[in-house]
Amino acid sequence: MTPTTARPLAREGVVMADRYPGIELSQSALLQFAIDLADSLSAHDRFDRLLNAVRASIPCDAVVLLQRSGHELKPLAQKGLGADAMGRRFEIGSHPRFDLICRSATPVRFEQDCGLPDPYDGMLQGYTGDLPVHACMGLPLLADQQLIGILTLDSMTPDAFTHIPDSALNVISSMAAASLKTAMLLQHLEDDTAHSRNVIQELTQLALTKDGGELIGESPVMQSLKRELALVAPSDFAILIEGETGVGKELVARTLHGLSQRSKGPLVYVNCAAIPENLVESELFGHVKGAFTGADRHREGKFSLADGGTLFLDEIGELPLAAQSKLLRALQSQEIQPVGQDQVSNVNVRVLAATNRILQQEVEHKRFRADLYHRLNVYPVTVPPLRERAGDITLLAGYFLELSRRKLGIQQLLLSEQARQILQNYPWPGNVRELEHVIGRAALIAHAETSRQTDHTTSQTGRITRIKPRHLADIAADAGYGFSSDSNAPTHSAETTADTVKDDTALSLKAQVEAFQKQRIIQTLQQTDGNLAAAARRLDMDRANLARLAKRLGIQVVKKVESE
Repeated sequence: MTPTTARPLAREGVVMADRYPGIELSQSALLQFAIDLADSLSAHDRFDRLLNAVRASIPCDAVVLLQRSGHELKPLAQKGLGADAMGRRFEIGSHPRFDLICRSATPVRFEQDCGLPDPYDGMLQGYTGDLPVHACMGLPLLADQQLIGILTLDSMTPDAFTHIPDSALNVISSMAAASLKTAMLLQHLEDDTAHSRNVIQELTQLALTKDGGELIGESPVMQSLKRELALVAPSDFAILIEGETGVGKELVARTLHGLSQRSKGPLVYVNCAAIPENLVESELFGHVKGAFTGADRHREGKFSLADGGTLFLDEIGELPLAAQSKLLRALQSQEIQPVGQDQVSNVNVRVLAATNRILQQEVEHKRFRADLYHRLNVYPVTVPPLRERAGDITLLAGYFLELSRRKLGIQQLLLSEQARQILQNYPWPGNVRELEHVIGRAALIAHAETSRQTDHTTSQTGRITRIKPRHLADIAADAGYGFSSDSNAPTHSAETTADTVKDDTALSLKAQVEAFQKQRIIQTLQQTDGNLAAAARRLDMDRANLARLAKRLGIQVVKKVESE
């Protein structure tokens, strides 16, 4: 048996059947049908109203909306079937009636005595076993000429669907298809949004925990810093984090975000020094497709990604002046304008900025906008250098020792007392970052040495790797000391002269280190004609750190202009 289609009977404003005067689809009914669908917000509500609207227009005992997923049909909503129907997945090829509906471009009505098995046998509420003679109809739901689902109707009244005009069924089919397509599109957008949100949460969690998730230190200056952070974190103030290279400004930013009311939102990191000048605006505010050469797709900027959370602008002092004015506008109005887009977008972002430069001096030399500086400097936070954190070096060393132990797979990694004294007396121009690297290098050298020794012994003590002064030769050499391969005792470096230290035994290690640093800095400045930047490059230091160290050691560069 094959499905059939009845001849439509039409009248002005009404599509109806003479034999079934109770079935009529008026313009007002179709309008109400459309309003019901448009008024639905969630997919579940939309589908429920869809089926109610269909039953109100076409009396039936069961109506089911199914979405096509590959070679299967998945029920999305149903009226009149048992609850277990929603858990079924109907393979199209296994159900001839579904197969006919899916291969048709128009509504399909099955004859009363159609011999094709009914996929709903035993599922219709109030009936068990094979269904008796009944009316069955299916509407293919097409979007962009692609089948996205079907709508099936069953009625225990024979011939219930015979005289419904195809034109009316086509309207219902189109509306149902539009409703399903809208729901699928919204679900796709919701899935994308959820995925993006999960990605941001994962990245934020990674940002909060990498390189340590807490500020380690019990020195008075660190206790003061922690109190400051706890005070200002709950506010939405913009914060300028200042400090030398390697002091942990990024960790301070992560701590502020974690203590803030935005801790559940994203924390987006931007390294201003790494962005090419011509791409700063796009990186911060985004761009639309075709905005410039190479813009082959729409891209969200860092401000948009940080909406509802925190934006951390590291190395803010490196931002070009041209970009600073646009950043100022975003901070003032919380409005951004992607490159190539006319409309502005509102964002809700808290900005944290960090720099190893002294921005006040940069403003005085016209290298940084004064208005942007004051906008960022609502609450300044200064991270103290490691040399001022009395007692914290041992704590930090312990933290980095454990990190190195895990990375190298060492059973136990310890620090000898002599090595600890060297760490405590070293001035740490590279701060916490330098300490981490020194511990890592020393652990690697000590582990290799211990491994060679344990090759020749089965002693349990061989499982302990101990960092000794000779393993810290890199920082000891900077201080004017070296270590022989078979002794932990220091030896004077040839570079330590009588001009710098008259009597080594009369000075502490710290004083000797400072004397050596002063000599090296003066020599290098003389070689570079007082050029601080060139001297910093020769000494492999940051310019700002060298300037601070020179000032602390009492070194001044005086440039004279003479005329005959």
